[in-house]
Amino acid sequence: MQPLAERLRPKTLDEYIGQKHLVGQGAVLRKMIEAKRISSFILWGPPGVGKTTLAQIIANKLETPFYTLSAVTSGVKDVRDVIERAKSNRFFSQNSPILFIDEIHRFSKSQQDSLLGAVEQGTVTLIGATTENPSFEVIRPLLSRCQLYVLKPLEKNDLLELLQRAISTDIILKEKNIELKETTAMLRYSGGDARKLLNILELVVESENGTKVVITDKLVSERLQQNPLAYDKDGEMHYDIISAFIKSIRGSDPDAAIYWLARMVEGGEDPAFIARRLVISAAEDIGLANPNALLLANACFDTIMKVGWPEGRIPLAEATIYLATSPKSNSAYMAINEALDLVKRTGNLPVPLHLRNAPTKLMKQLGYGDNYQYAHDYPGNFVRQQYLPDDLKEQRIWKAQNNAAEAKHKERMKQLWGERFSDE
Repeated sequence: MQPLAERLRPKTLDEYIGQKHLVGQGAVLRKMIEAKRISSFILWGPPGVGKTTLAQIIANKLETPFYTLSAVTSGVKDVRDVIERAKSNRFFSQNSPILFIDEIHRFSKSQQDSLLGAVEQGTVTLIGATTENPSFEVIRPLLSRCQLYVLKPLEKNDLLELLQRAISTDIILKEKNIELKETTAMLRYSGGDARKLLNILELVVESENGTKVVITDKLVSERLQQNPLAYDKDGEMHYDIISAFIKSIRGSDPDAAIYWLARMVEGGEDPAFIARRLVISAAEDIGLANPNALLLANACFDTIMKVGWPEGRIPLAEATIYLATSPKSNSAYMAINEALDLVKRTGNLPVPLHLRNAPTKLMKQLGYGDNYQYAHDYPGNFVRQQYLPDDLKEQRIWKAQNNAAEAKHKERMKQLWGERFSDE
């Protein structure tokens, strides 16, 4: 028997839940589908919001051959094979066959390059699905040939509608006496993911042996806690565990940090996702207390890109323990936030004349660059002069924190600037 999420997969736009901004009455994508004329596009959104379903509905509506590739398991040869099959299935006056690529962000540059010609010539209509920002993960030539549509997490009312549809229309669930007494826990654990929500519903219903199933928040929490390894790398637990991981590093607990890392590794989390979060943590939480942390985190990310699983667990573990055991400082993080707030409050203050660029004679006549003192011409490569706008010339933004590395920076600033840095 198919899983509940698959049994309930919508077949038409009228059955499709959510994404009204794209497929509601009069919306852009609905108009294209109803006119049976679509161009290549990429669907960007979180898991379980209907990207794959929407692609299948389009294929059914257009009555055109539909090919599916997973970026996780397919290579360049698979792409070329599908394109050749698409060519042979292309008939006069018929829409181009649709090539749906799930997780297109995981395609390498060469794999994406192999699609360009077919998309450009109309051999296939490409529909890509991605959970990652296409600007970073899809090559520019391919991105420029596709429309980009952003899908949103399903809202509470969408999820409640889905639950009611499941218990009233599913061939198995409608035979059971199911009461949705409480839904808060189900909605929270699903994180706006329809597939996750239906998986939770199915798990809870199957775990109850009585003739009536009364679903409460307590029951849902108990059933999910009994399946600790049922790690959903796209759902609520995904965000809870990465949160625990980062907070353990920030709290300097290497044992907890490595435990949460193991939970993600065992659950099949994307190693690049973990590595990216380590880079962020190195900059945000360790910062100037140990600048080498950012170098190590970046080296870990590069290594992960080269080796993948299972060996990737080793550099991830190394970086995790190094970051967790490093001294901590968020002074750079606090400084940029304070500076941004200052800019919003004070607006576009003029650059002092002596700091302005003077590429033309007129600018020089207007005093641009006058009296600028070149630091390298002075002892110790330093000379006191004003660098902030006039209205902010005494403003302090960066404040050193209590660690050995920043203590040295702080002492140097006091020696150079005197009173300005003596308030700490």
